[in-house]
Amino acid sequence: MDPRYLQLASLGALLTYGLFGLDFEVRPANAVVIAITAQVVQYLADTRQGRRWDPRSAAITTLSLCLLLRTNSVFVAGLASAVAIGSKSLLRINGKHVFNPANLGIVVAVLATGQAWISSGQWGNEALLGLLFACLGITVVTRSERADITYAFLGFYAAMLFYRSWSVNEPVTIPLHRLQSGALLLFAFFMISDPKTTPDSRLGRILFAFLVVVGAYVVQFKYFVPNALIWSLVALCPTVPLIDRLLPADRYQWRSTPAPAPALVPST
Repeated sequence: MDPRYLQLASLGALLTYGLFGLDFEVRPANAVVIAITAQVVQYLADTRQGRRWDPRSAAITTLSLCLLLRTNSVFVAGLASAVAIGSKSLLRINGKHVFNPANLGIVVAVLATGQAWISSGQWGNEALLGLLFACLGITVVTRSERADITYAFLGFYAAMLFYRSWSVNEPVTIPLHRLQSGALLLFAFFMISDPKTTPDSRLGRILFAFLVVVGAYVVQFKYFVPNALIWSLVALCPTVPLIDRLLPADRYQWRSTPAPAPALVPST
């Protein structure tokens, strides 16, 4: 199975749980505008490049935007969606798009309009939600061969939090509390692990995870800006082409169900 179907099922289940279990404030009009805009831009991009229209990646971006982006303006919601999908065709280096689409769409909407914000606190710290994120996320990243960057990121991030608390004499309960975040697991399993915007080599992906954590440390604890992971990721995505150049490996391609093996023909 193409891992994008697992991503769609996982993100769809998370959004449904958020809407009905956690009372997410997702405006229906915004969700509709995000979905329609994403598919229209994807269709135009595929047609322009002579490809068959493929709605799957745009649908994944739609769900990610609905989970993380909040705005009272349908125009801003549409802008975020258009930027997210359009960036895949317009911002490319060596045939590979540079930014995680949802990540860039959120950042542009927040910075350019002042009418959008990132939803990070609504997830809460329920153990059930964390377990749901982890189980669904592990399935997705394993199928898309990016489990290494997710686990490396979580390890580096946990080490960063414990180091920060140790350096300022905070009790150990504080970093443990910071790790019990649905938004963190969403980022780890569904955003930084995006196969099309991460380095091609395993060592490169581990290095990239480390750089994102260092960037988040600076943003969060030096400048005290919330949602540090989102800002760090968008700032460091342009380093991926350099990492690919220094640590080359085969480019990732979405894998569909393999074709059956040909029947053996008896030799004569």
